[in-house]
Amino acid sequence: MTRLFSAPQFIRSSLVIALLLGSSATWAETAYVSNEKDDTISVIDLDTFEVTDTIEVGERPRGIILSKDQTKLYICASDSDTVQVMDLATHSIIKELPSGEDPEQFALHPNDRHLYIANEDDALATVVDTETNEVLAQIDVGVEPEGMAVSPDGKIAVNTSETTNMVHWIHTGDMELFDNTLVDQRPRHAEFSLDSKTLWVSSEIGATVSVIDVDTRQITHKITFEIKGVHPDRIQPVGIRLSDDGRYAFVALGPSNHVAVVDAKTFEVLEYILVGRRVWHMEFNADQSLLLTTNGISGDVTVVDVDKLKAIKTIKVGRYPWGVAIKSK
Repeated sequence: MTRLFSAPQFIRSSLVIALLLGSSATWAETAYVSNEKDDTISVIDLDTFEVTDTIEVGERPRGIILSKDQTKLYICASDSDTVQVMDLATHSIIKELPSGEDPEQFALHPNDRHLYIANEDDALATVVDTETNEVLAQIDVGVEPEGMAVSPDGKIAVNTSETTNMVHWIHTGDMELFDNTLVDQRPRHAEFSLDSKTLWVSSEIGATVSVIDVDTRQITHKITFEIKGVHPDRIQPVGIRLSDDGRYAFVALGPSNHVAVVDAKTFEVLEYILVGRRVWHMEFNADQSLLLTTNGISGDVTVVDVDKLKAIKTIKVGRYPWGVAIKSK
């Protein structure tokens, strides 16, 4: 009689076999990078750190994000006024979502269905159902909205408006704006902590990162940056990534060509890591041992060893890489 294994038994058995054979038990990982000036996505094998494919997409791709099951890649094709959906099994565009004009950044709700999109030209945040293609809401926010984030608990979405210099707070239940928080000049990116209690917001021209208590919507800490030999005008915070262990916040500092490493508990800047020119956004791999940065002017991606806090590899991609997403399975 043939014995059938349950899924957990099969996975455990596979890992044991891999270890006995001396193989790594980790899954192969793939990075996707949007190239703003080339209208392409670069595909990078993170085992070899080589570009394995370049895929043509809509005009001026910027924000990109994976579906929760990692079968699809959502792409903000800003100048095409749409969000494209790529099937990652075939690398083909399977549909386009009604995004509103000039989508730049977006965030996917934990339900893997509702996409919150910043419409920079219209002072709106658009909410789209990715299954039905229906626009569920269009929410008035500040002038030049860019950053979007949804809390890990799914209760709150936020948008940052570059000209109004505010964070706009949205209840995901009724999709209504309920509060605003004034931050420093030109806020670009927002990132929730894993416990949904804290929001980190970068201000590009203000050259600060504001740490905000989610319950009160009040700023509790403000982080500034100083790099030896770099003029203060070139220190422009943009992308932020928080490590899941609560240890680090990584802040991309734009034309300073550095990433700041911040102690996420004391808010002290621990280190500055030299990367490519005009570092924009970042993403961790699955176990957060690596951090990839997109460097717009130099047209490359820097790979940072998170344990050593050191850049270990540069990978050439297309012109003006902007966003990055990493598929781990």
